[in-house]
Amino acid sequence: MKRPEVFYTCEWALAVQSAFRSAFRPSPRPLLCLGYDDDDLIGVASLALDLGEQNVSFLAGSTADYCDFLSHPRRRKEFVGAVLAELHKLKVSSLVLANLPQDSATSSALESAARKHGFYLYIRPAYVCPRIELGSGAHRQELYTKVSRKRQLRKCLRTLEREGPVTLKYLRSWTEIQPALPEFVAAHVARYRALQRVSILCAPERRFLLEELARRFSGTGIVTLTRLMVGEQPAAWSYGFQFNGSWFLYQTTFDMRWRDNSPGYCLLGKIVTAACETNTLNAIDLGLGTEDYKGWFASGARETLHATLTTSAVRHWREIARYRIASGVKEFPKLDAAIRSARSKLRL
Repeated sequence: MKRPEVFYTCEWALAVQSAFRSAFRPSPRPLLCLGYDDDDLIGVASLALDLGEQNVSFLAGSTADYCDFLSHPRRRKEFVGAVLAELHKLKVSSLVLANLPQDSATSSALESAARKHGFYLYIRPAYVCPRIELGSGAHRQELYTKVSRKRQLRKCLRTLEREGPVTLKYLRSWTEIQPALPEFVAAHVARYRALQRVSILCAPERRFLLEELARRFSGTGIVTLTRLMVGEQPAAWSYGFQFNGSWFLYQTTFDMRWRDNSPGYCLLGKIVTAACETNTLNAIDLGLGTEDYKGWFASGARETLHATLTTSAVRHWREIARYRIASGVKEFPKLDAAIRSARSKLRL
């Protein structure tokens, strides 16, 4: 891959399969498409098939911030075409590809292959993932100084330091992460409850996924649970991944008892300065969403797309209409917030 991500690994696919297979409701069946050139494996598509409706999606579509067909970019068009040909033979009625990186070769490959294999294609913008590019040595030092001198950050850190030394603690092995996960989950749930929203970690399969990832990556240093410590007490957490030169902040939360001192903001500031001091990292990816605190640090962004392929013209145009209506609703923030809140409660 041109830009390898932790979400593309075998370990991630296996963790998703294990976590959602254990859920107390029917889950799609994994559908693994392997592309070969003679005996050489040249492409992998980790998909999931809903047997009831013959719908296909990325296996990690609901858990990974980036999903893609895996192949060398020069062979992407060929591989995507072969996958769509096989799905057509299986009489798949729709293919939903969420969180596809905009800079991937896959979107253009879909455009050339969809109609050829009997699919209507609709690609729309999805999310923006803010990023902090660390750059060269000089740029790192400039970024380190800029973040360290942020007035609000220094003020919050000074307030926290009255209760004890403020440090970062990194947990990387399963034996270190396991006992710390319940506290992290409880803080995540409590924070969302305070916002009158439902944490994604209320779902047992989501909690199991975090455990599975920590177990499968244990000993590699990839999974990193970072805690902002005030003395001996954790005030904020970030469950993330250090992979291929990128530090991905997957889920972050803080203890509501410290909220007046912005512990999440302090945690991110500390992570940025820590990353500036290592030569193994090139960027910090802040994940899906454009929350305000991300904008205080971000120096760039990576966009994702949502692609829908269907054999039904009616469903194709309905998907387009649904997106345009939803986009219109976002012009009215209060209405959009009410709809999001209702959807969140119904998922419970």
